[in-house]
Amino acid sequence: MATAHANGITIAYETSGNPLDTPVLLIMGLGMQLISWPQDLVDGLVEQGYYVIRYDNRDIGLSSKLSQFKKPNLALAYLKSLLGWKRPGGYTLNDMADDALGLLDALGIGKAHVIGVSMGGMIAQIFAARFAGRTLSLTSIMSSSGRRGLPGPTAAARNAVMGAPADPNDIKAVVDRMVGVYRVIGSPSFPTPERTLRANIERALRRSTNPDGVARQLAAIVTGGDRTALLRKITCPALVIHGAADPLVPLACGVDTAASISGATLKVIEGMGHDLPAQLIERLLALLDHHLRGNILAELPPIAAHRAGSDTHN
Repeated sequence: MATAHANGITIAYETSGNPLDTPVLLIMGLGMQLISWPQDLVDGLVEQGYYVIRYDNRDIGLSSKLSQFKKPNLALAYLKSLLGWKRPGGYTLNDMADDALGLLDALGIGKAHVIGVSMGGMIAQIFAARFAGRTLSLTSIMSSSGRRGLPGPTAAARNAVMGAPADPNDIKAVVDRMVGVYRVIGSPSFPTPERTLRANIERALRRSTNPDGVARQLAAIVTGGDRTALLRKITCPALVIHGAADPLVPLACGVDTAASISGATLKVIEGMGHDLPAQLIERLLALLDHHLRGNILAELPPIAAHRAGSDTHN
């Protein structure tokens, strides 16, 4: 695995495609490693003519673990953020956006299309707003502006994500717990077969595990605040993709994100939850390709289980 020293940490990354092609930077979500990007999505972007860079966020995977920061008290961190403590301890989403910039610097890449999912979407939003000269376009998937008053996760999704395995030292218990999480937050119309789900989870656990790092990343989200004013500064082409059936980051969050970015295009996919199921990869690749080439179409051919035109909202 290649690594780069950037922003004071070591970042593990992987590239795919021709370095002479247009760069696309993929930023993953909470607790997720670079291998969480579906390989078919990565391969599809390469086939479309892009140089794909994906990496492990700090505290996750094979990148630096920030153990100098204690495991946060999330309730206290949230309270401090409400009281205006901008940096209640640990690191922030801004620091994580700086990591992305540092990686591009280390790779000698001037500008890139930036694509982020969930927490990665938040980081991508910050990147596009703060580093306009380095951003070709922004794609924010299943993410949020952080605006107060937006709906939060369903009770089932919150309980699933915040739960813990019966025995954290028992690999089967950990896998069982994660399978349960994905069954709650995943796409109801496009379920991932359990055998595939288990294999993906086991692969990630074998590669790396850092529960305290996940907690620190979650604290960065919790204390991230309202990015609405920042989103208004984004000038690059922006695409927001959101699942209509997302129980973790409800659709209203994606609608608000798109409304907060001047000229942003919103694509809503019926039956999609908080994951990137195999059945939607071709659909996502079509949306991304048109966006990255600056040619978003008002309508694209619908896929099975979607009503005609149901995935297009502007």
